[in-house]
Amino acid sequence: MTDSLATWLYAVMAAPEDGAPPQGLTGVADEPVRLVEKAGLAAVVGSVPLEEFDEEALRGHLEDLEWLERTARAHHRVINGAARQGQVIPLRFATLYHDDDRVRAMLQERREDFTATLRRVAGRTEWGVKAYVDPRSFLPDPDEPAGGEDSPGTAYLLRRRAQRQDQETAHLRATERAEEIHASLAALAVATAAHPPQDTALAAYEGWMVLNNSYLVPDGLTEEFTALVATLGERCPAVTLEVSGPWPPYSFTGPPKAEGPVRPEEATS
Repeated sequence: MTDSLATWLYAVMAAPEDGAPPQGLTGVADEPVRLVEKAGLAAVVGSVPLEEFDEEALRGHLEDLEWLERTARAHHRVINGAARQGQVIPLRFATLYHDDDRVRAMLQERREDFTATLRRVAGRTEWGVKAYVDPRSFLPDPDEPAGGEDSPGTAYLLRRRAQRQDQETAHLRATERAEEIHASLAALAVATAAHPPQDTALAAYEGWMVLNNSYLVPDGLTEEFTALVATLGERCPAVTLEVSGPWPPYSFTGPPKAEGPVRPEEATS
């Protein structure tokens, strides 16, 4: 390593017996991916130029949505490629260390944590499930028309109040349905993680997103889990279910405590 390079971390895995890194993978700077080993663990890393990836440069890059999307895709592509070689702990985007020796020290320091996490996720895979609803499908039946004795102003206020109440009722009903779906899926998972609804402008969906969860599913239950998603979708035609995966366990592992030049919490979207 030279002073002009930093080490970008993608994932941590058990050190492979042959010591070979994942083949054919390039990282966020089109750099070859390699392994840094210590304490029976291996960090999947790449060497990136500091002039493009130090704290100041990253602060500017993170305002560039095109750069951010391209680089995030490269980061996750490496993680997914490494996961085909063995179980991995995905690391947060823009986890950087000054050099390989600092990475080795981190692996030694966090050995027990990483080893326990690898045991916890072994033989298990993350699946994502989103649920969307059309609010109109959960509106209450319209009441009988009110009498005509109210003044126009009063009638307007009553209609507005009724509309708000109808929306609240629809949201409650949709949420209850989502909770029922989640409970059924969670029964097949060893852990679950709830995420906030995605922005409609970014995710390009209509209506309400009432479920955005991840499920850590034993590999032996994969077919049963995906079949259950399909069955629940058929049983609940007012709810559109979307399943994604299999993924490395992004939602069920924590990032290491990184040191300069960039702290993970400052370079994560």
